[in-house]
Amino acid sequence: MTKIFGDPAEFVDESVAGFVDLYSHYVQPVPHGVIRSTATPEGKVAVIAGGGSGHYPAFAGYVGPGLADGAVCGNVFASPSTRWVYDVAKAAHRGGGVLLGFGNYAGDILNFGLAAERLRAEGIPAELLVVTDDVASEGQGANGERRGIAGDVVAFKIAGAAAEAGYGFEDVVRVARHANDVTRSMGIAFAGCTLPGETEPLFTVTPGNMAIGLGIHGEPGISEEPIGTPTEIATLLVEKVLAGKPESAPDSGRVAVLVNGLGATKYEELFLLYVPIAKQLRAAGYEIVAPQVGELVTSLDMAGCSLTVTWLDEELEKLWTDPAQCPALSVGATIETTPAPTYVVPEDEVADYTGTPAEAAESGQKIAGLIEAVRDVLKDAEAELGRIDAIAGDGDHGTGMVNGSVAAAQAARTAADAGAGAGSTLSAAGAAWADRAGGTSGVIWGVLLHAFAEKLGDEGKPSAEQVSEGATASVEAVMRLAGARVGNKTMLDSQVPFAETLAERIAAGDDLKTAFTTAAQAATQAAEATKDLRPQIGRARPLAERSLGHPDAGAVSLALVTRTVADKL
Repeated sequence: MTKIFGDPAEFVDESVAGFVDLYSHYVQPVPHGVIRSTATPEGKVAVIAGGGSGHYPAFAGYVGPGLADGAVCGNVFASPSTRWVYDVAKAAHRGGGVLLGFGNYAGDILNFGLAAERLRAEGIPAELLVVTDDVASEGQGANGERRGIAGDVVAFKIAGAAAEAGYGFEDVVRVARHANDVTRSMGIAFAGCTLPGETEPLFTVTPGNMAIGLGIHGEPGISEEPIGTPTEIATLLVEKVLAGKPESAPDSGRVAVLVNGLGATKYEELFLLYVPIAKQLRAAGYEIVAPQVGELVTSLDMAGCSLTVTWLDEELEKLWTDPAQCPALSVGATIETTPAPTYVVPEDEVADYTGTPAEAAESGQKIAGLIEAVRDVLKDAEAELGRIDAIAGDGDHGTGMVNGSVAAAQAARTAADAGAGAGSTLSAAGAAWADRAGGTSGVIWGVLLHAFAEKLGDEGKPSAEQVSEGATASVEAVMRLAGARVGNKTMLDSQVPFAETLAERIAAGDDLKTAFTTAAQAATQAAEATKDLRPQIGRARPLAERSLGHPDAGAVSLALVTRTVADKL
């Protein structure tokens, strides 16, 4: 398990502080990430890598000349928030546009996608590089639904080399996406990983067996089989990867190869495994170009490894072998650099709530009290929500809900004490929740609370009808953002019954307390019923059968929040 940590909630910030001190000749800190500490020319395309922490050297370890310009560091196994991605991208931007690279996970797609929209709205060209190399998730849907694992390294290296060589924005995007299209990976695990502060791993593997097709965030494998000899393991990995060879793969016969350790597998084991892997690839007619063996994209203390193959054409091979220097990777000749100016964090604007009517300000105080009650209940439920999420996911839901609600409560109290009304107080809570929680649930709760807040307004005490309209608006906002529907085994399976029941009871003449309580009961029953559903979107989808018999963590937490609010109204 992860043994060296203080407050688990501060694990990422404290580890990043050590990282930037050690590698200050490559990186400098920015809020929730790093950028280069070496100067880059104006007009250069900025390549930003990012995702949840716990995968070092991904993602901060790949920031430096010839590779990434910045990295966004989310909470452990959780997508960084939209604000975090935007801030790092802005700090790294040099006028040539921004390419945002990440693995194909729902939270990353939402947060990086919204950050790209915000950048474009400011006139900054921004595109996404969604890495989709995992052949283990191939059979679960179309190409765009494959997960991203160690293929990140190839895609980011090629994108960074293109940007360093002076490619224009459209060509950097083109070559990076092409590299992803011709990259495939397959992984195995011998033991699961453990989140900081937890005593049990996210999944276990039967002794003597290996899990096939694990997820990089600690999601369990899709099957198990006995641990084989090095040659048998190599055969499994090579056959799976080559079977996934894309139709667009070049016919040069030249490939980049990565043998990646997942955190607790020794380098000597990886070196040993490389021998039969290389032998089998060469026997299949391939020439290996600049292979990399070692810990490249890890998963905390997971024991296991993965194989990545990229089919190279002349352009990709040149970019793969071009010079690069960063904390985790050194390729070719040293790139001459000069120091960059020290980044100065811009100050946030402070909201002014002077002139808010007394009744509206009192409502803001009540909203702040409700958010604080939600925070306290979620703290108590953190372990159970994490346990439910770990059955077919990465186990971070409880932590994300606590991080989000703690930030939301602080922001709501600050806004309310400054005189904000109900709408502004709830909106401040939503922004802070999304900012601090990250991940899929973070951005969804941020959007949910903001949509709710718009219906409450700041004119006075919100009516029961306004509360009902807020619940309905929040459902519509989540559906637009997440692309989910009732029956997909998500929080919507409890959110929709809550909103519909609330509207029905208020229309029937119930007071708000009674209507909210009845709606919370409906949400709770619906959340429990999700145990009979198979997940159809998100990280749990490849492990749908494992999820049967267990409720959805997002639906359970939504119901818990509604019950808490009902009790305090």
